[in-house]
Amino acid sequence: MKPGTTDDDKLHDEAEEIRKETAAASPELAEHDRFAELEKALEEAHSKALYAAAETQNVRRRLEAEKAQAAAYAAAGFARDMLTIKDHLERALVAVSDELRADQTAANFLAGIEATARELEAAFARHGITRIDSIGEKLDPHKHQAMMEIPTDQTEPGTIVEEMQSGYMLKDRLLRPALVGVAKTTD
Repeated sequence: MKPGTTDDDKLHDEAEEIRKETAAASPELAEHDRFAELEKALEEAHSKALYAAAETQNVRRRLEAEKAQAAAYAAAGFARDMLTIKDHLERALVAVSDELRADQTAANFLAGIEATARELEAAFARHGITRIDSIGEKLDPHKHQAMMEIPTDQTEPGTIVEEMQSGYMLKDRLLRPALVGVAKTTD
């Protein structure tokens, strides 16, 4: 007996030896053994085929999800460019004085700029682009970018008290953070 072998190993080896001798004398037993080997190989091939089919289905689902994401967020670069135009329109409207608004010609021109700004806002809404609320909110680093701290006793520290540039979301993704001033305690 080999070192490290047990009685069970010895019995198994003897049984295998007897099976081989019997198989040599009996072609039916050899055929049965070959059939068992083929069944095992078929079972393994079937298992691999099922695994491959499952993997293919997972890849297909992942690609469909990626395709949907790409379609939903494909316009992000264009939307960022349009935000710059919206910013310029808003700055132009804020800069107009009351006496210029009183002039009929200027008022007509301003009405056109305001209509353009409203239409741009409506287009944003149709495509899932929304403005981030900032003033009075707690600073959220996922939506806001603090540009400065403003000493004040009027609000709790960490609260946004000034917005330098509006932030926007494209559906559930940040398109552009809001640039804000945050309250801090006075010294």
